[in-house]
Amino acid sequence: MSITRIILIGYMGAGKTTIGNALARELGMPFYDLDWYIESRMRRTIKQLFDERGESGFRQIEYNMLHEVAEFENVIISCGGGTPCFFDNMDYMNRQGDTVYLQASPEVLCRHLSMGKTVRPLLLGKSADEQRTFVAEQLAQREPYYSRARHTISVDLMDDFKKIHITTQRLKTLLGL
Repeated sequence: MSITRIILIGYMGAGKTTIGNALARELGMPFYDLDWYIESRMRRTIKQLFDERGESGFRQIEYNMLHEVAEFENVIISCGGGTPCFFDNMDYMNRQGDTVYLQASPEVLCRHLSMGKTVRPLLLGKSADEQRTFVAEQLAQREPYYSRARHTISVDLMDDFKKIHITTQRLKTLLGL
């Protein structure tokens, strides 16, 4: 029997956790959000880890935890928005499983982020225009990494369960599941 690993990447607000959870429920597979996994294992929030160890210290932890969770069998994993952009993470994820880039425009990402309940430290204190500019610039920097995923799926506004279900069905078709 073959081992299935589906690794979701993309910018914050793309819906990696939402889609990952929904897909995992449909397929009866465990779901791991890499940020949640890091927080559970380290007993610290991502923000605390950034504050205590700086970005390079956090990225080293993230690298180690990615290499741990991506060894699990028959799992769905969602990664932090920056995960593919450091070390050899993108090459490693492509070797470990089916990588899927959840692609969205800066406008859609900003709408998703404004609807979300999660506090995003990178966006704190920024006006809507400043957020849009920040997201667009950072997305442009990360696109070369994201575009190396084996699969890309466009994610539209996922503001209700029906749209989330449609996206998971498209993803299952894309992956031949």
